[in-house]
Amino acid sequence: MTQQIENLSGRNEGGTSETDDEFRSRIRQWFKDNHPGPRPRDAAERKNWVRAFHALMYDAGMTGPSWPVEYGGMGLSFARQVIYQEEIARAKVPSPLGTGLGIVAPTIIRYGTESQKKRWLGPMLRQDLIWCQGYSEPGGSDLPALRTTARREGDTYVVNGQKVWTTHASDADVFFTLVRTGTQESRQKGISYLIIDANAPGVTVRPLRDITGAEHFAEVFFDDVRVPVTDRIGEENEGWPLVRTSLGHERAAGAMNQATNYRRILDELIALARERGLTDDPLTRDRLADFVIRVRLMKYNASRVINDITERGEPGPASSVSRLFITLFEQELHEFAVEMLGADGIVTRESDRAVQRGRWLAGFLGSRASTIGAGTSEIQRNTIAEQVLGMPRDPSMPAR
Repeated sequence: MTQQIENLSGRNEGGTSETDDEFRSRIRQWFKDNHPGPRPRDAAERKNWVRAFHALMYDAGMTGPSWPVEYGGMGLSFARQVIYQEEIARAKVPSPLGTGLGIVAPTIIRYGTESQKKRWLGPMLRQDLIWCQGYSEPGGSDLPALRTTARREGDTYVVNGQKVWTTHASDADVFFTLVRTGTQESRQKGISYLIIDANAPGVTVRPLRDITGAEHFAEVFFDDVRVPVTDRIGEENEGWPLVRTSLGHERAAGAMNQATNYRRILDELIALARERGLTDDPLTRDRLADFVIRVRLMKYNASRVINDITERGEPGPASSVSRLFITLFEQELHEFAVEMLGADGIVTRESDRAVQRGRWLAGFLGSRASTIGAGTSEIQRNTIAEQVLGMPRDPSMPAR
Protein backbone atom coordinates (compact mmCIF):
# COMPACT_ATOMS: atom_id res chain seq x y z
CA MET A 1 0.00 0.00 0.00
CA THR A 2 2.84 2.43 0.75
CA GLN A 3 4.17 1.99 -2.77
CA GLN A 4 0.70 2.65 -4.18
CA ILE A 5 0.44 5.90 -2.21
CA GLU A 6 3.88 7.02 -3.35
CA ASN A 7 2.89 6.31 -6.96
CA LEU A 8 -0.31 8.32 -6.67
CA SER A 9 1.53 11.17 -5.02
CA GLY A 10 3.52 11.82 -8.16
CA ARG A 11 6.00 9.00 -8.85
CA ASN A 12 5.59 6.23 -11.32
CA GLU A 13 6.80 2.68 -10.82
CA GLY A 14 10.10 3.48 -12.42
CA GLY A 15 10.75 6.24 -9.88
CA THR A 16 10.83 9.08 -12.43
CA SER A 17 8.80 12.23 -11.98
CA GLU A 18 5.28 12.22 -13.32
CA THR A 19 3.80 15.26 -15.04
CA ASP A 20 0.47 16.72 -13.97
CA ASP A 21 -1.08 15.54 -17.24
CA GLU A 22 0.17 12.01 -16.62
CA PHE A 23 -1.15 12.14 -13.08
CA ARG A 24 -4.56 13.31 -14.31
CA SER A 25 -4.67 10.59 -16.95
CA ARG A 26 -3.77 7.88 -14.47
CA ILE A 27 -6.31 8.72 -11.81
CA ARG A 28 -8.98 9.27 -14.48
CA GLN A 29 -8.28 5.78 -15.78
CA TRP A 30 -8.39 4.34 -12.26
CA PHE A 31 -11.84 5.79 -11.59
CA LYS A 32 -13.02 4.52 -14.96
CA ASP A 33 -11.70 1.00 -14.34
CA ASN A 34 -13.02 0.84 -10.76
CA HIS A 35 -16.33 2.70 -11.01
CA PRO A 36 -18.82 0.99 -8.67
CA GLY A 37 -21.72 1.13 -11.12
CA PRO A 38 -25.29 2.42 -10.69
CA ARG A 39 -26.41 3.72 -7.31
CA PRO A 40 -28.62 1.15 -5.53
CA ARG A 41 -32.15 2.24 -4.66
CA ASP A 42 -32.32 0.37 -1.35
CA ALA A 43 -30.85 2.45 1.51
CA ALA A 44 -29.00 -0.43 3.19
CA GLU A 45 -27.54 -1.61 -0.12
CA ARG A 46 -26.53 1.96 -0.96
CA LYS A 47 -24.70 2.34 2.35
CA ASN A 48 -22.73 -0.88 1.79
CA TRP A 49 -22.06 0.16 -1.83
CA VAL A 50 -20.52 3.48 -0.71
CA ARG A 51 -18.44 1.90 2.05
CA ALA A 52 -17.12 -0.85 -0.22
CA PHE A 53 -16.02 1.66 -2.86
CA HIS A 54 -14.22 3.89 -0.37
CA ALA A 55 -12.50 0.88 1.16
CA LEU A 56 -11.28 0.03 -2.35
CA MET A 57 -10.06 3.60 -2.82
CA TYR A 58 -8.23 3.55 0.50
CA ASP A 59 -6.58 0.20 -0.18
CA ALA A 60 -5.40 1.51 -3.56
CA GLY A 61 -4.04 4.77 -2.08
CA MET A 62 -6.69 6.75 -3.95
CA THR A 63 -8.28 8.81 -1.19
CA GLY A 64 -7.32 11.57 1.24
CA PRO A 65 -5.61 13.83 -1.34
CA SER A 66 -4.54 16.43 1.26
CA TRP A 67 -3.93 14.02 4.15
CA PRO A 68 -0.41 13.11 5.29
CA VAL A 69 0.78 9.80 3.85
CA GLU A 70 1.49 8.41 7.32
CA TYR A 71 -2.24 8.53 8.11
CA GLY A 72 -3.35 6.85 4.90
CA GLY A 73 -3.61 9.90 2.65
CA MET A 74 -1.98 10.79 -0.63
CA GLY A 75 0.00 13.84 0.54
CA LEU A 76 -0.59 15.62 -2.75
CA SER A 77 0.71 19.07 -3.63
CA PHE A 78 -1.78 21.91 -3.99
CA ALA A 79 -1.84 21.59 -7.79
CA ARG A 80 -2.43 17.83 -7.62
CA GLN A 81 -5.25 18.28 -5.10
CA VAL A 82 -7.02 20.54 -7.59
CA ILE A 83 -6.58 17.95 -10.35
CA TYR A 84 -7.80 15.18 -8.05
CA GLN A 85 -10.97 17.10 -7.11
CA GLU A 86 -11.70 17.84 -10.76
CA GLU A 87 -11.32 14.20 -11.74
CA ILE A 88 -13.30 12.70 -8.86
CA ALA A 89 -16.18 15.05 -9.68
CA ARG A 90 -15.93 14.12 -13.35
CA ALA A 91 -16.03 10.41 -12.50
CA LYS A 92 -19.36 10.73 -10.63
CA VAL A 93 -18.35 8.24 -7.97
CA PRO A 94 -20.15 8.11 -4.60
CA SER A 95 -19.18 10.65 -1.98
CA PRO A 96 -18.19 9.36 1.47
CA LEU A 97 -20.88 8.94 4.10
CA GLY A 98 -21.02 11.22 7.12
CA THR A 99 -19.31 14.55 7.65
CA GLY A 100 -16.04 13.52 9.26
CA LEU A 101 -13.47 13.65 6.48
CA GLY A 102 -13.58 17.38 5.84
CA ILE A 103 -14.32 18.53 9.40
CA VAL A 104 -13.03 16.42 12.28
CA ALA A 105 -10.10 14.82 10.44
CA PRO A 106 -8.11 18.09 10.09
CA THR A 107 -8.89 18.77 13.76
CA ILE A 108 -7.55 15.38 14.85
CA ILE A 109 -4.48 15.78 12.62
CA ARG A 110 -3.69 19.12 14.24
CA TYR A 111 -4.80 18.66 17.87
CA GLY A 112 -5.09 14.91 18.44
CA THR A 113 -2.56 12.74 20.21
CA GLU A 114 -0.55 10.27 18.15
CA SER A 115 -2.62 7.47 19.68
CA GLN A 116 -5.86 9.18 18.60
CA LYS A 117 -4.56 9.73 15.07
CA LYS A 118 -3.61 6.08 14.67
CA ARG A 119 -6.87 4.90 16.17
CA TRP A 120 -9.29 7.05 14.22
CA LEU A 121 -7.89 8.47 10.97
CA GLY A 122 -7.37 5.32 8.91
CA PRO A 123 -10.79 3.76 9.69
CA MET A 124 -12.44 7.13 9.02
CA LEU A 125 -10.80 7.48 5.61
CA ARG A 126 -11.58 3.88 4.69
CA GLN A 127 -15.21 4.36 5.82
CA ASP A 128 -14.91 1.51 8.31
CA LEU A 129 -16.31 4.09 10.73
CA ILE A 130 -18.76 6.79 9.67
CA TRP A 131 -18.43 10.07 11.57
CA CYS A 132 -21.07 12.77 12.01
CA GLN A 133 -21.05 16.21 13.56
CA GLY A 134 -22.93 16.99 16.79
CA TYR A 135 -22.87 20.79 17.06
CA SER A 136 -26.29 22.42 16.60
CA GLU A 137 -28.88 22.29 19.36
CA PRO A 138 -32.62 23.08 19.58
CA GLY A 139 -31.81 26.56 20.88
CA GLY A 140 -30.18 27.52 17.57
CA SER A 141 -26.73 27.92 16.03
CA ASP A 142 -25.17 30.03 18.82
CA LEU A 143 -22.45 27.52 19.68
CA PRO A 144 -21.03 29.46 22.66
CA ALA A 145 -24.46 29.06 24.31
CA LEU A 146 -24.71 25.26 23.85
CA ARG A 147 -26.33 23.36 26.72
CA THR A 148 -25.27 19.71 26.29
CA THR A 149 -23.22 18.99 29.41
CA ALA A 150 -20.36 16.62 30.19
CA ARG A 151 -19.77 16.05 33.90
CA ARG A 152 -16.44 14.46 34.73
CA GLU A 153 -16.38 11.40 36.99
CA GLY A 154 -12.84 10.12 37.29
CA ASP A 155 -11.68 8.86 33.89
CA THR A 156 -15.05 9.35 32.18
CA TYR A 157 -17.48 12.10 31.26
CA VAL A 158 -21.23 11.68 31.74
CA VAL A 159 -22.95 13.44 28.82
CA ASN A 160 -26.53 14.74 28.81
CA GLY A 161 -28.26 16.87 26.23
CA GLN A 162 -29.65 17.04 22.71
CA LYS A 163 -28.29 17.83 19.25
CA VAL A 164 -30.42 18.51 16.19
CA TRP A 165 -30.10 18.81 12.40
CA THR A 166 -27.34 16.20 12.59
CA THR A 167 -26.57 15.24 9.01
CA HIS A 168 -26.52 11.48 8.29
CA ALA A 169 -26.79 10.68 12.00
CA SER A 170 -28.72 7.50 11.21
CA ASP A 171 -25.61 6.14 9.45
CA ALA A 172 -23.16 7.27 12.12
CA ASP A 173 -20.82 5.04 14.08
CA VAL A 174 -19.18 8.00 15.83
CA PHE A 175 -20.20 11.57 16.72
CA PHE A 176 -17.69 14.40 17.13
CA THR A 177 -19.52 16.55 19.60
CA LEU A 178 -19.30 19.86 21.41
CA VAL A 179 -20.19 19.69 25.09
CA ARG A 180 -20.19 22.07 28.03
CA THR A 181 -17.66 21.15 30.68
CA GLY A 182 -17.66 24.63 32.24
CA THR A 183 -20.54 26.71 33.58
CA GLN A 184 -23.30 27.98 31.30
CA GLU A 185 -21.94 31.50 31.82
CA SER A 186 -18.48 30.46 30.60
CA ARG A 187 -19.79 30.33 27.01
CA GLN A 188 -16.96 29.51 24.57
CA LYS A 189 -14.43 29.23 27.42
CA GLY A 190 -16.21 26.20 28.86
CA ILE A 191 -16.57 24.03 25.74
CA SER A 192 -14.82 20.70 25.17
CA TYR A 193 -14.56 18.50 22.07
CA LEU A 194 -15.61 14.88 22.65
CA ILE A 195 -15.73 11.81 20.42
CA ILE A 196 -18.83 9.76 21.29
CA ASP A 197 -19.63 6.19 20.24
CA ALA A 198 -22.99 6.35 18.42
CA ASN A 199 -23.84 2.89 19.77
CA ALA A 200 -23.07 3.66 23.41
CA PRO A 201 -25.84 3.14 25.99
CA GLY A 202 -27.93 6.30 26.32
CA VAL A 203 -27.54 7.50 22.71
CA THR A 204 -30.83 7.83 20.81
CA VAL A 205 -31.12 8.92 17.17
CA ARG A 206 -34.47 10.06 15.75
CA PRO A 207 -34.57 10.81 12.00
CA LEU A 208 -36.14 14.07 10.81
CA ARG A 209 -37.94 14.18 7.47
CA ASP A 210 -37.11 17.34 5.53
CA ILE A 211 -39.02 19.26 2.88
CA THR A 212 -37.72 16.97 0.10
CA GLY A 213 -39.29 13.95 1.82
CA ALA A 214 -35.87 12.49 2.69
CA GLU A 215 -34.37 11.86 6.12
CA HIS A 216 -30.92 13.40 5.79
CA PHE A 217 -31.07 14.88 9.29
CA ALA A 218 -31.82 13.61 12.78
CA GLU A 219 -32.03 14.73 16.38
CA VAL A 220 -29.68 12.99 18.79
CA PHE A 221 -30.26 12.55 22.52
CA PHE A 222 -27.57 11.83 25.12
CA ASP A 223 -28.88 10.41 28.40
CA ASP A 224 -26.09 9.70 30.91
CA VAL A 225 -23.76 8.60 28.12
CA ARG A 226 -20.35 7.65 29.52
CA VAL A 227 -17.37 8.77 27.43
CA PRO A 228 -13.71 8.03 28.29
CA VAL A 229 -11.61 11.12 28.96
CA THR A 230 -9.14 9.69 26.43
CA ASP A 231 -11.81 10.39 23.77
CA ARG A 232 -11.52 14.14 24.30
CA ILE A 233 -9.54 16.04 21.67
CA GLY A 234 -7.47 18.85 23.14
CA GLU A 235 -7.72 20.11 26.69
CA GLU A 236 -10.85 20.40 28.82
CA ASN A 237 -12.68 23.72 28.36
CA GLU A 238 -10.42 24.59 25.42
CA GLY A 239 -12.52 23.25 22.59
CA TRP A 240 -13.41 26.58 20.99
CA PRO A 241 -10.22 26.88 18.86
CA LEU A 242 -10.90 23.32 17.65
CA VAL A 243 -14.40 24.36 16.62
CA ARG A 244 -12.98 27.16 14.50
CA THR A 245 -10.56 24.72 12.88
CA SER A 246 -13.34 22.22 12.19
CA LEU A 247 -15.75 24.74 10.69
CA GLY A 248 -13.04 26.40 8.61
CA HIS A 249 -11.98 23.07 7.14
CA GLU A 250 -15.61 22.08 6.56
CA ARG A 251 -16.09 25.15 4.39
CA ALA A 252 -12.72 24.72 2.68
CA ALA A 253 -13.11 20.99 2.02
CA GLY A 254 -16.41 21.52 0.27
CA ALA A 255 -15.31 24.51 -1.79
CA MET A 256 -13.19 22.86 -4.48
CA ASN A 257 -15.35 19.75 -4.64
CA GLN A 258 -18.50 21.83 -5.01
CA ALA A 259 -16.88 24.03 -7.63
CA THR A 260 -16.08 21.00 -9.80
CA ASN A 261 -19.44 19.40 -9.10
CA TYR A 262 -21.33 22.55 -10.03
CA ARG A 263 -19.37 22.88 -13.25
CA ARG A 264 -20.74 19.44 -14.21
CA ILE A 265 -24.26 20.21 -12.92
CA LEU A 266 -24.32 23.48 -14.84
CA ASP A 267 -23.22 21.70 -18.03
CA GLU A 268 -26.12 19.28 -17.54
CA LEU A 269 -28.56 22.16 -17.03
CA ILE A 270 -27.29 23.88 -20.19
CA ALA A 271 -27.71 20.62 -22.13
CA LEU A 272 -31.28 20.32 -20.81
CA ALA A 273 -32.03 23.91 -21.85
CA ARG A 274 -30.74 23.20 -25.36
CA GLU A 275 -32.74 19.97 -25.57
CA ARG A 276 -35.94 21.83 -24.72
CA GLY A 277 -35.19 24.73 -27.09
CA LEU A 278 -34.89 27.24 -24.26
CA THR A 279 -31.49 28.66 -25.22
CA ASP A 280 -33.16 30.68 -28.00
CA ASP A 281 -34.29 33.05 -25.26
CA PRO A 282 -31.58 35.72 -24.71
CA LEU A 283 -32.54 36.12 -21.05
CA THR A 284 -32.02 32.40 -20.48
CA ARG A 285 -28.63 32.54 -22.22
CA ASP A 286 -27.66 35.55 -20.11
CA ARG A 287 -28.52 33.78 -16.84
CA LEU A 288 -26.64 30.63 -17.88
CA ALA A 289 -23.58 32.69 -18.83
CA ASP A 290 -23.71 34.39 -15.43
CA PHE A 291 -23.71 30.99 -13.71
CA VAL A 292 -20.71 29.89 -15.79
CA ILE A 293 -18.78 32.97 -14.62
CA ARG A 294 -19.72 32.33 -11.01
CA VAL A 295 -18.62 28.70 -11.14
CA ARG A 296 -15.20 29.91 -12.30
CA LEU A 297 -15.08 32.40 -9.43
CA MET A 298 -16.05 29.59 -7.06
CA LYS A 299 -13.11 27.52 -8.28
CA TYR A 300 -10.63 30.40 -8.01
CA ASN A 301 -11.69 31.24 -4.47
CA ALA A 302 -11.57 27.56 -3.50
CA SER A 303 -8.00 27.46 -4.82
CA ARG A 304 -7.14 30.44 -2.64
CA VAL A 305 -8.55 28.71 0.46
CA ILE A 306 -6.69 25.47 -0.23
CA ASN A 307 -3.50 27.46 -0.80
CA ASP A 308 -4.00 29.12 2.61
CA ILE A 309 -4.23 25.67 4.20
CA THR A 310 -1.11 24.51 2.37
CA GLU A 311 0.90 27.56 3.50
CA ARG A 312 -0.45 28.14 7.01
CA GLY A 313 -2.22 24.93 8.02
CA GLU A 314 -5.52 26.79 8.44
CA PRO A 315 -8.16 27.87 5.91
CA GLY A 316 -8.54 31.34 7.41
CA PRO A 317 -11.55 33.65 7.08
CA ALA A 318 -11.57 33.28 3.27
CA SER A 319 -13.38 29.98 3.85
CA SER A 320 -16.42 32.02 4.92
CA VAL A 321 -16.32 33.82 1.56
CA SER A 322 -16.46 30.44 -0.20
CA ARG A 323 -19.22 29.14 2.03
CA LEU A 324 -21.45 32.20 1.55
CA PHE A 325 -20.79 32.37 -2.20
CA ILE A 326 -21.58 28.68 -2.73
CA THR A 327 -24.78 28.62 -0.68
CA LEU A 328 -26.22 31.63 -2.48
CA PHE A 329 -25.14 30.20 -5.83
CA GLU A 330 -26.78 26.80 -5.33
CA GLN A 331 -30.02 28.40 -4.21
CA GLU A 332 -30.13 30.75 -7.20
CA LEU A 333 -29.14 28.01 -9.67
CA HIS A 334 -31.95 25.71 -8.58
CA GLU A 335 -34.44 28.57 -8.43
CA PHE A 336 -33.56 29.39 -12.03
CA ALA A 337 -33.76 25.71 -13.11
CA VAL A 338 -37.28 25.37 -11.70
CA GLU A 339 -38.34 28.68 -13.28
CA MET A 340 -36.82 27.69 -16.64
CA LEU A 341 -38.77 24.42 -16.70
CA GLY A 342 -42.05 26.19 -15.96
CA ALA A 343 -44.87 23.86 -14.91
CA ASP A 344 -42.60 20.84 -15.43
CA GLY A 345 -40.27 22.24 -12.80
CA ILE A 346 -42.72 21.58 -9.97
CA VAL A 347 -43.51 17.95 -10.84
CA THR A 348 -42.23 15.70 -8.05
CA ARG A 349 -39.98 12.69 -8.53
CA GLU A 350 -42.88 10.30 -7.88
CA SER A 351 -44.59 11.32 -11.13
CA ASP A 352 -43.87 9.73 -14.52
CA ARG A 353 -43.88 13.27 -15.93
CA ALA A 354 -40.97 14.40 -13.75
CA VAL A 355 -38.09 15.89 -15.72
CA GLN A 356 -34.90 13.95 -14.96
CA ARG A 357 -36.63 12.24 -12.03
CA GLY A 358 -37.41 15.59 -10.42
CA ARG A 359 -33.77 16.37 -9.64
CA TRP A 360 -34.11 20.12 -10.11
CA LEU A 361 -37.13 20.41 -7.82
CA ALA A 362 -35.39 18.22 -5.24
CA GLY A 363 -32.32 20.46 -5.50
CA PHE A 364 -34.47 23.56 -5.13
CA LEU A 365 -36.14 22.24 -1.98
CA GLY A 366 -32.89 20.89 -0.53
CA SER A 367 -31.05 24.17 -1.07
CA ARG A 368 -33.49 26.02 1.20
CA ALA A 369 -31.32 24.86 4.11
CA SER A 370 -28.03 25.86 2.44
CA THR A 371 -27.85 29.25 4.10
CA ILE A 372 -28.24 27.62 7.54
CA GLY A 373 -25.87 24.66 7.46
CA ALA A 374 -22.17 24.93 8.48
CA GLY A 375 -22.81 28.31 10.01
CA THR A 376 -25.65 30.58 8.92
CA SER A 377 -25.15 33.15 6.19
CA GLU A 378 -25.43 35.83 8.88
CA ILE A 379 -22.47 34.30 10.71
CA GLN A 380 -20.48 34.11 7.46
CA ARG A 381 -21.19 37.80 6.80
CA ASN A 382 -20.02 38.69 10.30
CA THR A 383 -16.78 36.74 9.78
CA ILE A 384 -16.16 38.36 6.40
CA ALA A 385 -16.91 41.85 7.73
CA GLU A 386 -14.69 41.52 10.79
CA GLN A 387 -11.82 39.28 9.67
CA VAL A 388 -11.59 40.00 5.94
CA LEU A 389 -12.75 43.63 5.67
CA GLY A 390 -11.53 44.72 9.11
CA MET A 391 -14.82 46.21 10.26
CA PRO A 392 -15.65 46.59 13.99
CA ARG A 393 -16.32 43.31 15.79
CA ASP A 394 -19.80 42.34 16.97
CA PRO A 395 -19.40 42.50 20.79
CA SER A 396 -21.88 39.65 21.26
CA MET A 397 -19.65 37.21 19.34
CA PRO A 398 -16.59 35.46 20.83
CA ALA A 399 -13.15 36.55 19.68
CA ARG A 400 -11.32 34.12 17.42
